[in-house]
Amino acid sequence: MSKKSNKVRTKQGLWEYRRLVIKNFLGKKLVVLGFLMTVIMALVAVFAPVLAAGDPYAVDVVAKLSAPSPSHFFGTDQLGRDIFSRVIYGTRISMIVGLSTALVSLVLGLLLGLAAGYVKVLDNIIMRVCEAMGAIPPILMAIALVSALGASIGNVVLALSIVYIPTIARVTRASTLSVREMTYIEAIQSQGACWPRVIFKHIAPNVLSPVIVQTTYIFASAIITEAALSFLGAGVPAPAPSLGNILYEAKSYIYNAAWMTLFPSLFTVLIVLGLNLFGDGLRDIIDPMSN
Repeated sequence: MSKKSNKVRTKQGLWEYRRLVIKNFLGKKLVVLGFLMTVIMALVAVFAPVLAAGDPYAVDVVAKLSAPSPSHFFGTDQLGRDIFSRVIYGTRISMIVGLSTALVSLVLGLLLGLAAGYVKVLDNIIMRVCEAMGAIPPILMAIALVSALGASIGNVVLALSIVYIPTIARVTRASTLSVREMTYIEAIQSQGACWPRVIFKHIAPNVLSPVIVQTTYIFASAIITEAALSFLGAGVPAPAPSLGNILYEAKSYIYNAAWMTLFPSLFTVLIVLGLNLFGDGLRDIIDPMSN
């Protein structure tokens, strides 16, 4: 059989696999719903300047604490700022924080996990550090780090990344230990392949699937943790709107201006729910035995 025929069959098998994955994905209604919710919220974040009704920082004392109306879809806050515009921009900032945290955690956690899983000398050191960090509640560690670094969007991302890196590192290490013992890895090593080639070309691609699934959960968790930090006054500093600090400002008006709490809470729930449903779907597709 010619090499060309083998390539054609390989491509046909790949397309058939992709078709089955897409069919399986579309067959799960909750997963599709989560994907659509995530995409919609991402579009809201990207097109925030277009969707917002006005300047989220503009103060109108005359219109303060106005109920939802055609001129202010979500009402106004204690300074007369349009809550709809602030929630739209707050969604953008919260999504940026969540995505940045997820990506930084993914890259650094993946490198640490690969090192721990492949190099036995580093395994004990890296895992003991991760276990020590995992013993501290995430919100407490995040508060301590932000307090030490100072309140800013960049420092919030850095603090949350440090909190979630051990999670990715543990998942990567577990998968690396499994892949490292496979026969084809031993064959590659016996041929004299250098360790960077073995790790990054042959091991890393085979451990990415569970790591990416875990990253979607970290994306959602980072948004919740950022909201909690901002609600406690240790997150994204005012006047920049994030869903957390909008809720922080609304807590004093929950009885006489409930809309200040309702709408940012609703957007937070939609983002996190969408990401979790999507992450569950990815897990089911990658590992059907997990059902």
